[in-house]
Amino acid sequence: MKILLVEDDPSIAVSLVDGLDAAGHQVVHRATGASALATFSAAADPASGEQRIELVLLDLGLPDMDGRDVCRTLRASSDVPIIMLTARGDEIDRVLGLELGADDYVTKPFSFRELVARIRAVGRRLGADVSLADAGRLAVDPRTRRVHLDGAELQLTAKEFDLLAYLASDPGAVRTRTDILEHVWDANWFGPTKTVDAHVAALRKKLGDARWIEAVRGVGFRLEPPR
Repeated sequence: MKILLVEDDPSIAVSLVDGLDAAGHQVVHRATGASALATFSAAADPASGEQRIELVLLDLGLPDMDGRDVCRTLRASSDVPIIMLTARGDEIDRVLGLELGADDYVTKPFSFRELVARIRAVGRRLGADVSLADAGRLAVDPRTRRVHLDGAELQLTAKEFDLLAYLASDPGAVRTRTDILEHVWDANWFGPTKTVDAHVAALRKKLGDARWIEAVRGVGFRLEPPR
C-alpha cells in the first residue's frame, strides 16, 4: 500500500517510515500540510504516471496549517482513507476529526503494532488493502467485491474473495500463512493454519489452473499469472 505520512517531528517520522517500509508499505513522507497536499494532488493526476496515494497518516500539529484543514481539503476531492495522528486526546477533537471525514483517530503516544492494526482495519473496511486493480487476465475489484478472469466473472465465497484480494494486492510477493490469517481471518485467529490451504485449493479450482497460486515450501503462497 502506498501511504502518505504527514508528520513534522523527524524522530517520529523516521521511526514510522522504517517500520511501515519493513511491513511492506511504500511510504512518502512530508513535514508540512502544503507539501502533503501538493504530493497527493500530483499522485492523483493520471498523467503523472505515479501510483496514487492509498492511505494518509495525518498529524494534526503541523507547522504551516492545522491538520484538520488538510483533512478537509483532501476529503473535498477524494475518498482516500485518512488516519489522524495527534497528541490531542480530548473527545471533542476526536469527534471533530471524524466529522471532517477522517476514518480513524490514533492518539500519541501509540504503539506501532496498534497503528498497523488500525491501518489493516481501515484497509479491510474500505477495500484499500488491495492496490492492484488488474493483474493481466485477472481483475480484482475490492469495492464491488467482483473478480473477472479472461472477462468472465468468478463466483467466490466471501473468504475466497478476501484471500484472492490479499494475494493480488502484491503479485509475486510471498504471503506467509500467519500474514494471511491475520489479514483475511483475524489477528486473534486460533484455528489451524491448514484452513488457508483449504481455501487456496478451492481458489485454484475456480481459477482453473493451480499455477495461479504458487506454494512456497515452508513459507506460504504467492499469486502470479501462469506462464
